[in-house]
Amino acid sequence: MRLLNITFQNWLLGVLSISIFIAGLRAESPVQAEPSIEKIFRVPVSRFQNRSTEQLSLDPGRGVGPDEAAAIALYSNPALRAIRDRRGLAAAQVIQAGILPNPVVSYARDFVTGGNTAGTVTGYNLTAAWEFTGLIPYLPRQTAARKSFQSVDLDVAWQEWQIAVNARAAVYRLMGLDAQVAQAREATEGLRQSSDAMRKAVDAHEKTVLDLAAVESATQDSRATMLALEQEFEKQRLGLNKILGVEPETKVALRTGLTLPTRLAPPSQRELSDNVESRRLDLLGLRQGLESQDATVRAAILAQFPKMSVAFVKASDTTNVHTTGFNVAVDVPIFDRNQGNIAAERATRQRLRDEYNQRVFEARSDIAGAIADIHLLGRQIAAAEEALPLLEKLVASAQTAVEQHNADVLSYYT
Repeated sequence: MRLLNITFQNWLLGVLSISIFIAGLRAESPVQAEPSIEKIFRVPVSRFQNRSTEQLSLDPGRGVGPDEAAAIALYSNPALRAIRDRRGLAAAQVIQAGILPNPVVSYARDFVTGGNTAGTVTGYNLTAAWEFTGLIPYLPRQTAARKSFQSVDLDVAWQEWQIAVNARAAVYRLMGLDAQVAQAREATEGLRQSSDAMRKAVDAHEKTVLDLAAVESATQDSRATMLALEQEFEKQRLGLNKILGVEPETKVALRTGLTLPTRLAPPSQRELSDNVESRRLDLLGLRQGLESQDATVRAAILAQFPKMSVAFVKASDTTNVHTTGFNVAVDVPIFDRNQGNIAAERATRQRLRDEYNQRVFEARSDIAGAIADIHLLGRQIAAAEEALPLLEKLVASAQTAVEQHNADVLSYYT
């Protein structure tokens, strides 16, 4: 009976994992709070992306639920800080793409130092030049930078969503493991009592050594299951702390009154798969990245235009003759026509396009697999719930038989 309850909890956790993939589920079930927490759990201000003068405080008497865990993770998860810093880099690239090339100003002086110096003066040369070909790919580069920023922004939002969902899932996993550990401890304690009773029966020559070995083996198996569940519980507890951005030694209490979801009616596969590329943040970000690369390719093609600069020149020679003119310089593209950069940018665009198509295909495949798993787990849960009353009746009958001395304790626990 106790092993059935543990297996039933595993089914519930399976439904939960897939339901979170489809959409965030809110649900609430009894869970034991950590009795050792007595102080207020505080997230340091230094962990916040947007600093404030106050700390985010939680009352451990109330505990943490899925929504609270998601909110804390969005505020204080250390990995998100590094991810969000990418926005600053992308914004700087937008600024850089909007900067025009600087003009070049040069000034020279010619001093008379010998020879026939009669009537000579000091000469000079003043030149102001500007390479205006930087204006040709200016708009495509700005478009590429803006699209790249939007791509980064959507990718950051996707990472934030994943961490928030993982925080919610971690609470549910911890809650399920807490219930399984309690069940395993109860089963192990019952078998331990059975072992003690069996030893007394063997000493009284009412049972054989083989009977004792059987119940002790069952006790050891139950204890091994309990220890494995306790180890997994501690692993998940540390995982929750990591997502929340708190120290490993901090014990975060779960809110009482939470329940695991037992049923999920997902939308149809067609409904979820249609236009998935316009709803998934990562796919939207990849599309913006692809559009950014399109603009980068256009900028590389426009950069084939020969480099040209125009200069205004004002000069005076040593005979005091003043001149004013201009200078035009053209880079003749005989060998280097930017063909290498164009080929590289086109190859990058093709890679991004293939990656985008791959991610869309994977998203639709994941949706189909998740819905199939939900339906399968639903049938398994229905079968378990149908069998549960029969097993409960069997346990009650066995317990009554033991109390009436029509069966022994070994038969009850094994």
